[in-house]
Formats: sequence, structure tokens, C-alpha cells
Amino acid sequence: GTLPCLSKLSHRKMPETSSKPLRKNVSEYIQALKTSPKYGPQVVCHRTFQKSNGAYSSFSKTLPNVLIKSLKDQGIERLYQHQQKAYDHIRAGNNVIVATPTSSGKSLIYNLPVLESILRDKNTKALYLFPLKALAQDQLRVLKQFESLFEQKKGSKHSLAAIYDGDTSAWARQKVRKVPPNVIITNPDMLHFSFLPYHENWAHFFQKIQYVIIDEVHIYRGIFGSHMAWVLKRLQRILSLYGVEPVFILLSATIGNPQQFAEKLIGKNVISITKSSAPRPQRNMLFLNPFENSAHTVSRLLEASLKRGLRTIVYTGSRKMTELITMWTKSKLGSLAHRLSSYRSGFLPEERRIIEKDLSSGKLLGVISTSALELGIDVGDLDICILAGYPGSIMATWQRGGRVGRGNRESAIILVAQEDALDQYYMQNHDDFFSRAMESAVLNPYNPEIMEQHLHCAAAELTIHKTEIGLFPNTVREAVNRLTFNGVLLQGVEGNEWFATRKFPQRLVSLRGGGKQSQIIREDNGEIIGTIDSGRALKECHEGAIYLHSSKTWIVLRCDTEYGEIVVSEFKEQYHTRPQSEKHTEILEVFDQKNYPGYCVSLGKLLVSERVTGYQKRINRSNKLISTIPLDLPEQLMETVGIWIDIPDACQDSIIEDKLHFMGAIHALEHAMIGVFPLLVLCDRNDIGGLSCNAHHQTKSAVIFIYDGYSGGMGLCSEAFSRVEELLSQTSKTVTSCHCKNGCPSCVHSPKCGSGNRPIDKVACIALIKLLLNPSQNHFSFERLEIITKARLSGNHSENISENNDLWKSEHIPVHYGVFDLETKFSASEVGGWHNAHKMGISVAVVYDSKLDAYKTYFEDQVAQLIEHLFNMELVIGFNNRRFDNFVLSGYTNENLNKMVIIDLLEIVKNRLGYRISLDGLAKHTLGSEKSADGLQALKWYKNGKMEELSLYCTKDVTLTRDLFLYGLKHEYFLFQNKAGNVVRLPVDLVSEIRKVCE
Repeated sequence: GTLPCLSKLSHRKMPETSSKPLRKNVSEYIQALKTSPKYGPQVVCHRTFQKSNGAYSSFSKTLPNVLIKSLKDQGIERLYQHQQKAYDHIRAGNNVIVATPTSSGKSLIYNLPVLESILRDKNTKALYLFPLKALAQDQLRVLKQFESLFEQKKGSKHSLAAIYDGDTSAWARQKVRKVPPNVIITNPDMLHFSFLPYHENWAHFFQKIQYVIIDEVHIYRGIFGSHMAWVLKRLQRILSLYGVEPVFILLSATIGNPQQFAEKLIGKNVISITKSSAPRPQRNMLFLNPFENSAHTVSRLLEASLKRGLRTIVYTGSRKMTELITMWTKSKLGSLAHRLSSYRSGFLPEERRIIEKDLSSGKLLGVISTSALELGIDVGDLDICILAGYPGSIMATWQRGGRVGRGNRESAIILVAQEDALDQYYMQNHDDFFSRAMESAVLNPYNPEIMEQHLHCAAAELTIHKTEIGLFPNTVREAVNRLTFNGVLLQGVEGNEWFATRKFPQRLVSLRGGGKQSQIIREDNGEIIGTIDSGRALKECHEGAIYLHSSKTWIVLRCDTEYGEIVVSEFKEQYHTRPQSEKHTEILEVFDQKNYPGYCVSLGKLLVSERVTGYQKRINRSNKLISTIPLDLPEQLMETVGIWIDIPDACQDSIIEDKLHFMGAIHALEHAMIGVFPLLVLCDRNDIGGLSCNAHHQTKSAVIFIYDGYSGGMGLCSEAFSRVEELLSQTSKTVTSCHCKNGCPSCVHSPKCGSGNRPIDKVACIALIKLLLNPSQNHFSFERLEIITKARLSGNHSENISENNDLWKSEHIPVHYGVFDLETKFSASEVGGWHNAHKMGISVAVVYDSKLDAYKTYFEDQVAQLIEHLFNMELVIGFNNRRFDNFVLSGYTNENLNKMVIIDLLEIVKNRLGYRISLDGLAKHTLGSEKSADGLQALKWYKNGKMEELSLYCTKDVTLTRDLFLYGLKHEYFLFQNKAGNVVRLPVDLVSEIRKVCE
């Protein structure tokens, strides 16, 4: 049903059966979330950005009156100042990039000068380029509103705009070619495949082009951007042939280097406009670090928002997570289930168009999407954006969050962290997120593979002349020579011209860089349910792989990437699969090298070979390994660009001498560096690959490789090469600040590691980083992973501590504390699971009061007095009291229990180790004392009416918790038995923990 801890605090609970829930406000949802006993403690940050008023300009006097009237008829009474500034530059003939947040009126920036020019000269043409078909449809709807301005005579309308893409019928395409409208809306792929190769058919359109509009420029980074830069070079060659030099208008999300990036993309000078003057409604940003699986948490938050009628979009990092969250949430929505949908690449075009339409119209209340809905598609008036994991960049976070809060409605962005290095970094460093500058976008037009493909295309479209070659950089001239030597380009008799050997080489070049696509086909009826590129197919769709699509689970029966066919069948069992692989790297060429005091870093060309060797079957809920199945699949080879760090032999000797795992150290460091890489360069961690080896056959030493994950390189490692020291420092900060003991996904584990994160040694990794960054240490004396406390406290009770230690008072640490525990009437299984702990009831509760130096016992009819007693404490101490005891108590009160100042010893232990230890396990080794019974026995005592035995048992647990707390204050550690059977210390800084909660 409705998430109890969110719904119970709302003004009116939403019935499950309602298909038209009352739309509540965002403030109520946030308040319910923050006061929820379960989820409130997980909210680690809440920032509110107050409503801001816009700055406006009157319409320019140069605008035709009919255009001004049309704008006013649509409710546009004036321009924002940044719109006016852009208009003035465009009218002066300058190329412009506008990089401002969503909902800042970017479409009017290019439509205004285009419409004005058409009104003054009906022969004016403009080319609009959008990366997605859905964006083109949105823009056509916008331009249709102006079509009445261009009526030529009664009963006849001027053809203002038309879409020309893969969905356009053959008849409509012919009409557009024969009588081009003023504006043709298309995409880079269509420009590449249909316009440039057949430019003679478009001569009458190209001759009149005054404007080229390129929207969503920020996505043209990496491999796609490198292709796009060459498509635009080819376009400018053709336009030059027809004597045209248009104004380029580029629109982008906020990025760190808009002018530099735009100039690299189009090869021309550009003026940058980055300050938005548009008004913004109040926005909320919340960071939530979940106690449980992040995807389950997102599902719960989504369920609660939809049952409140709040229109919600969820962004995930993978197709699989999109489908899982959709499945889980729909199962709890009852009659609202049909108002939620998933949306991602791999869906057929007609499926995506229906979802877009239903979302915009409000027919859909919520959608779970990959980055496919990140761009400016009209998704209507949304209230809440939930991010299932950090999107990988500050830019993408705000871009996705900008999809909500349009108009004057308050909105909320909720970032739900995963166990990923960047996610956990920002959960601990909120201020860094809000103060950090936007990342720089990177592309590499001189990727050799991409460059050669497009030079072949360019020669097929228009002969390359020697005068052109002279204007190219050396890398391009070298590529022309290679193509000539290999017979791809043919040089003319005089040696002044180069011709293509193919008539239409464009057909062999995919701009998206995904390679050949494979179709996913149902075995029973032959229906095509989706597509996947062949490179990913071997990892995700090998025989036996479990594949998710449209909330359904499929098992792959046959994978034939050569013919592009993957055959699947519906699957009902409760397990998923994970591929295993092995990689090798060979250094082909060294471009540059830098020597630092403790290491050497190189930049160069690499050959990476990878082969999927098998896959694991794992249970869905527990992730427990069922079995490992070997595979015999072909090896994949890729030439790319990367950086590598040579590890000095002295570092290896020092690590081994300290009895640490050296291979585990470099493997962990490789993962950690890849994890924080996106902090420096705008990319996804999946754009980066890595490999570590303890004795590389070429360098004769241990090496860590980091490389661009696309053939030929995409500029990422080239950008990072000069910032390796910063990369290592940031990696050190991330790993050392992680509370786990042996490594976890928040620091040194990778979700895509082909060897299953074996071997990994976090302790050795930290030692290695110290050696690399501090080479003056001849020998590394390993420091224990603990936070050094600022005070050493003594005494058995807080009164003694208060009297004997000035720091206790001076630091305002509470003197009056209580230790609290309770027992329940029912087990978790009896109430339907731990998530229903508020239904478990209280059989007995015991509080130790330091002021009285005595215990107080409460029964169920005394819960009100118990809660009052707890709120009178300056500090409440427990063991699992945040996640369990408070949750049980919440079933008796509407009080916000999170207002109590709480120390949860189990939470502190889990944060330090990455896993839990029982109270009995800690007390046995730390205090030499054990629990008198267990929870099952406590339930039996209650059901048999043995309340005295039950009270004594609960009192014993309170005593153990109190003594454990005081021991930790005095000694700054607990003792426990690790998995190897050794009794070891667990460092704790309870003074800092107390200070933190008191603040």
C-alpha cells in the first residue's frame, strides 16, 4: 500500500483505488519525507532555492509589428534580457551559443530572428538540427503557432516549416525537396545520410540558408560530438559551394566551457551567453543516502508522490534499473498502475511517441527514464524529479532537475545515492556539489578513425582540393595521405584533387558511435521488442543472459551479432545475470610523458582486447551467487587513447613489506580513479575503461591504465593527462573518507569489473596513494584507518566525565543522556515484514537516565510517558534506534521522533565497517559481557505473560548499550571478531558524533 512513513503524515491519506488522486503540493511531500521515522534520517541535505523574479526588455523596434502582435497573442508580452542580448548579436551576424538552464526561453532566441527574416524576405531559409525526433515534433508545434502570419491569399497557407527525418513518408519527403519550406527541421543523422550526399537535390534550399540552429549542443560531446564536428565541417563545405555563410545559433544546457566547446564544434568564432534572466519558481534539492537498496527507496518515494497526485519523473542510470523500478512500483499502485510508464532507448519509435504524448497531456502521472528524457522534450508540468543515483556530472543533475517546476509551481529534486564513489562523495560533501563549477564538455574531432570516415564522405560529396588540404591541420593532412595510400581516396592525375572510391560512404558511418545494431526478437511470435548495439550485446545479451524490457524479464536463447539477431523468451525465475570478462592492453604509441616526484604518467595510443569469459547467476533479492557459467565468445579489439601510471618498484616493495596485497592495491586504485574521473571531465564512468597489472610486458613494471572507452579515443584522457595529480588527490580523499573497512562500491569496488572485484585491498590502496603522492617517505609506515579524536575521556558516567573533563562542558556535549531499548509484541513476519515495524507493537521499553543514574521501565499503556521522557533528554543513545526502535514508536504517535538528539551505535559501526555487527558481538569482546537472551526468546516471554523476565532482558540490553557507549568514549574504539576470526579494534570518534548531532 501507500508508503506508511510518508502517507501517514499527510493531511489526507490517498486511497489506493483512486485513479484520479488529488494533486497535493510539493511542500507537504517534502515535510512528510523529512519527518518520516524511516526516511527522515536518510535525508542528509535539503537546500531551498527561493523564487526569483526575471529581468525583462521591451520588444526591439526592429521587430515587425505583426510578429510582436502574434507573440502577445500567445501571452509573451516582453523578452528576457538574455533573449534580447542574443537577438542583438544574431541580428549583427554573430554566431552565438546560449548556455542557460531549462525553462529560460531558448527556443524564442532562434525563432525570433528566423521569423523576422522570413517576414522581410519570404525566400529566407533556416536549418534546425535536433538530436531527437521528439524535439523536432515539439519545435514544429511551436512554429505552427506563427503560420498564420505567412498566409499568401485566402485558402492558401505559406509552408513555414516541415520535419524531414526517418519518420517522414516518401511522399512528404519528395514534397519537401521539391518545394522546401522556410524552415526544415531535421537531425544530424539525416543531414549526414540524406542532405549532404545528395546536395544537388537541395541546391535551392542551401542557396538561401541564413541560419543554422543546433539545439542541445551539450550532448554533442565524446564520440557523438566528434562525429558531429565533422558533419558540420562537411555542411559548411557544401554551403560554401553555394555561396552561403550562415549564422550559427547554438543552444546548450549550462556547461563549464560553452564558448570553447562551440568553437571546436563548428570551427568558427562564437559569442557566449550564459546568464539567464528568466524567473524561477521556488525549488528544493534534497540528498537522500538510503539505508536499503537505492532502487527500492526510489520506488517507495515514487509510489508516495504518485498517490499524492504529484507528477513525477525518475531518472535511472541503466535500462535494467528503469524496468525494475517500473515493475516494483506498478505492483503497489493498484488502479494507478496504468498511469506510470518506463521510457528508454531500445523502445520502438512509436512506443516512445505515445509515452511522450501521454506524459505531456497528463494522461501519465509518472515516468521512469534513462537519460533519454533529459533533453528539452515537452513533458508538461511536472512536480518532482527523483534521481536514482548521481547522474555523473553537475551539468546532468541540473539538466534533469530542470524538467520540473515550470510555470509558478514549487518543485523538488531528490538525489537518491547509490553505493558509488561519486554518489557517496557528494553525500558527505554537500557544499562541494553546490559550489563546484559546471564540468567542461570534451570532444575530439581529430579522432583518427572518425576523421578518416568523414574525409571519405566529404570527398564523395565534393572533391577535396589541394588548396583545402593546405588549410587543414597536420593531423588531417596525414589522414588524407593514409587514405590515399590505402586506396580509400584516389588522387587526381595532377595531384591537386582527391576523389572517393565509394559513391555513398555515408551509409557505412554511424554518427552515434554505437556500431552495428542487433534486433531483439521474441521467439514465440517473431515480434521485435527492441534493439541493442552489437558491442554491448556480447555482455548484456549473450546466450543465457537475463534481459529486461517493458517491465518484463526475458532470457536470451540465441545471440547472433553477425546477422544482428537476438532471440529471447519470457522468463519467470527470480535471478539475474552478471558477465565476467578478461582484458589485455598493449601500448602502441607514446604521445606525451610527465615525470612527477613519485611516479611517471604517459599519454598514448593503446590496443585493448576484451573477451567475455562467462557469467554469474545471482538471486534478485539477496544478490547471492547461484552458479558461474563459462562462455566461449570472440575477442573484441579496440584502439583508443589512454593514460597510464608506472608504479615504481620501491612502492611495490614497500607495500609487500608491510604485508599488504599489492595487486589488490593497484586494482583498487584503478577502480577508484575511474570512479572520480567524472569530477574532472564531463563524461559517464562507462565512457572510461581501465586495467591494472603488476608486471606489464612492455614497461617491465606495475602499471595502471585508464583509457577512453571508444575506438580512436574521445578526448577524455587527453583532457585528464595534465590533471593526473589532481585526479590522484581527489581519489585519495574519496577512498580515505569512506567509512567501510575493506572496500565497497562507494570507494574501490566497480559495478562493471570483469573479475568480480577480486582482488581488492582498500588498505593497500591508501598506502599506495600515499607513496605516490609523498615519495619522500623511504618506507611507508601504515597508519590505521581511523579518525583521530580530539579528546580522551574517562569515567563511567557522564556526571564524572562532566566534573573531570573541561572539554565535555566547553564543547557543549550534553550532560543529561539516556539509553533506550524496547521489545515488541509481534515479529516482523507476523506484520508482513520489517517495513511494517510500526505495526509490531511495544511489549516493554527501558530507559537508563544518567541524571537519576537509574532505569525506568515502561509498558504499552505508558508509551506517552516514555516518549515524553525521551524528549526531555539532551541525548538519546541506542543500538539500531534510528531504523528500528523509532520506527516501532512511530506507530503510537504523530510526534516527529527525529527531533530527538540521537546517537545510534549500530549506525556508527555500519558506517565505519560497511556492514553490521550485533550488540552481542560487540559487547562480548569489548565488555566481556553477553546478552541474556535473544529476540525470539523475548517474544515467547511476552506471549507467555512472563513480563518480569522480559523486563530484565531489556534492561540488560540497555546496560550493554550504555557501557559500550562509555567504553567508546574512553578508549575511542570497540572490539569485535572479524571474519578471519581475529579480535580487532574498530576505531570510533563518539565525541565528534555527539558534536555532529547536537549541531
